[in-house]
Formats: sequence, C-alpha cells, structure tokens
Amino acid sequence: MASGHAPPRPLRDTKPTPSSPKPGGTGLGVCPRATPRATGQDCGRSARGAGVGASGGNSMDHCEVLSKKVIEFKPPVYEQRYYFVKNLVNQHGHKKIADLGFGDATLLWMLKYHRCVQYLVGVDIAAKPFEWGGGRLSPGVGSYIIPRELDLTITLYRGSAVQKDSRLCGFDLITCIELIEHLDSEDLAKFPEVVFGYFSPGMVVISTPNSEFNPLFPASTFRDPDHRFEWNRKQFQMWALDVAKLYHYSVEFSGVGDPPAGAEHVGYCTQIGVFQKNRAKPTESSISEPEEHVYEVVSFLWEVYTTSYPSLQQSKYFRFTLSIEAVKAIDLMKSRFLRGPRRKEGDRVVPLGSCTPQHGLTEAQRAEIEQSPKPYSVGEKFYVPLERLLAFPKVNRLVAGSTEKLRTVLAEGLRLNGDQTAVQVELVDYRTQRLFDEHLVSPALES
Repeated sequence: MASGHAPPRPLRDTKPTPSSPKPGGTGLGVCPRATPRATGQDCGRSARGAGVGASGGNSMDHCEVLSKKVIEFKPPVYEQRYYFVKNLVNQHGHKKIADLGFGDATLLWMLKYHRCVQYLVGVDIAAKPFEWGGGRLSPGVGSYIIPRELDLTITLYRGSAVQKDSRLCGFDLITCIELIEHLDSEDLAKFPEVVFGYFSPGMVVISTPNSEFNPLFPASTFRDPDHRFEWNRKQFQMWALDVAKLYHYSVEFSGVGDPPAGAEHVGYCTQIGVFQKNRAKPTESSISEPEEHVYEVVSFLWEVYTTSYPSLQQSKYFRFTLSIEAVKAIDLMKSRFLRGPRRKEGDRVVPLGSCTPQHGLTEAQRAEIEQSPKPYSVGEKFYVPLERLLAFPKVNRLVAGSTEKLRTVLAEGLRLNGDQTAVQVELVDYRTQRLFDEHLVSPALES
C-alpha cells in the first residue's frame, strides 16, 4: 500500500480537539491523562502521506508518563520538527524544496515565507489533505501589496514516496518528516534508490520516532497504529549510514523533543538524519534516464493546483513597487518641506533645513540623502531630483543604483520635469492640504 498500489486509507479527522492542538498552533499540545486508547489522537502533523496516508505527527508526541508526570514539549514536537527544517533552510539558503508526504501542508506553508525559496513541491497519496491544503498555499492580498523579491511557485502532486518522477530530480532539499515508519518492507527497500539514487537532491532530511523514548509514554507500543516499525537509535543510524555510503552522501544525526530529567539516556523523542550529497563523489545522474512523469498534479474544483507568487522579478510588480517606494519618499520630503523654513532663490523655493525623514533610516543613510540635490518647488509644483530618490536605500536597492533604470520606470507612471532629472508632483494635494488647513505650513522666506 505504501507504493500507492492499493486504495489509500481514510484519514483521521485533523480538526483541533482538547487533546489535539490545531496544526501549526502554539499550544503546548500535552495530552490530558488518559488510557492508552485515548492517546491515539494525533497531536502532531496529521495525515502525512508516504503513499499510505501516513501521519507526520505521532499520537504520543505529547502525553504522560506512567508516573503521572506530564512530559511538556515546548513547543510541541511536531512544531520542533518543522523548525528544525526551517533552520536548515535559513542556514543553507535552499531554493528548490520537496516535501514527501506533505499531509496538511503546514511545513510547505511555513517554508513559503523564506526569501530564498523559489520552488516548493509537495507529494502525497492520501485524499483528504487535497481538499484544503491549497488554500493556505495560495498568495494572499499582502503578497500583491508587498511582492517577494524572487519568484515562488508551489505545486502539489498526488503520488507515492517510492515512485520515480523526473520532476523531483535535482532539488536542493527533500524532506521526509515522520514518513519512513509508514513504509512496509518492500517499499522501505525501494525508498533509498528512489530518493537518494534517482531524485538525488543536495540534502535529505529524514525524521522518525526513537523507539527508546516509547517507555516514557503510557503505552510502550508503536506510537501510531499505521506504523510498520519504529527504530531505536542504533537501528536508524545503521540504516542511514548504509544508505549514505551506497549513494555517496554524508549523514549527521540529531533530533528534537528532549527527554525529561533523569531519562536523558533514551535520547530525543524524534531522531533525525541530515544527509548531504558528497560533491566529490557524485552518484550517476539519474536525470539521464528516460523522463518519467507518474505523479498526478493535484486538482481543486477540476483545476490543476499550482500557484505562482507575485515577485519583483515580474515587470508589473517591479514597476508598482518601485513607484510606491518613490511616492512614499516624495510625500515624506514634501511634508517636511512645507513644515520647515524655506527661501526664494530665483524662480525656485528651496528648503533651509532638512527634508529627510527622521524615522526608518540610520544616521549614515540620512547623511547620504542630505548630500544629494535637494527638492524644491516652482509655483504649485514640487520637484524631487532623481539623484535624491536614488539615495533612499529601498529605491536604490530596487534599481541597483542605476539612475537610468529609475528614470525609465518612473517615467511610465509619474511625471518628470523637462530634462528628465526630477519627479514633478503637485505641491498641495489631499495629503498635504491639512497642513494648510491647520496652519502648519511655514511661510517662504524671501531672499
């Protein structure tokens, strides 16, 4: 069944219960005292599919020991597993990440906020997660108001962790969180060849229960009825080292879920192996094999689910963001211009004091802005030199310090002066009218 040859099992209800915190929540996730049967509630990452509708959160992730002393995992172990992956992504800057058995899509949802990530893929064979997983992965209103710097595409596939599909080849990171323990012996034997040999990512993260921790739980049997096995640390490490050697990876062992005081000898609740490809001895490239597409793209309302986020790499969002940053800077300078002392120089009115915003900038940034040409007014028009705008850090970063690029983009949506060296706006508009209404405007000082 793990390879997807049999119908997937129906999944447990993932709605929050008194003993099951909402996925991604911040509760302690400590099960109340109960019989072993009652602890079957999944307190962690529900319904992760390894091709079996597997669960990435184990039913005893947050339970009591027989001595009635509560084991409080803060945060819950399922969250600690996610944050372990997040920290790795922060450290290594992975761009392409696949999560095998993505379940309720919580890990994908967390990873989409990383600036470095450009492509996220989830693979799951179970049915229920697809009913709602896509909604939380779609870009919200804020994603259009403040676009990402880099493109991001998210795609969900229906398929098994032991199926070869060329669309998962060459990723920076593949995660298998609480997945392998759901594989039967046949599929477990296939798993290394598919993930390490065929997909051959730069890094693989595998987490699985540490059976040495189980006696601390009310029932020292498997943590989930769907688990085919649970390994102790020696068993997992022997398997991992064999796999790493065969496919030319190195592996380091860690874990999450600290044991209670006095039980340190059992190790972490969840054991984790981080495999990194040995670049000096690469495996034979499986990408040269005939291209295989066995995954079905997940559909919502008969539409293929794949979503792309707006980013500054896309022209329309880049122009929009640059124009917004320029207008914000102009409005701040105009407000300070009208409030401060000014004097007449020929046909221009120029500020005597600083027009630089006092908030949101360092002293060095303000000093650099002050060294650039100052804004001025002529009649009812207010002018801000492009060199002045370019001194603002956000504007400068967007155009990589190019005055010509700034000029080209702003000319499409804003008015420039005759020689194209400054942006021209109305001196008084609906934003600055109140300064006149409240008599906050400083009179110009004649030279």
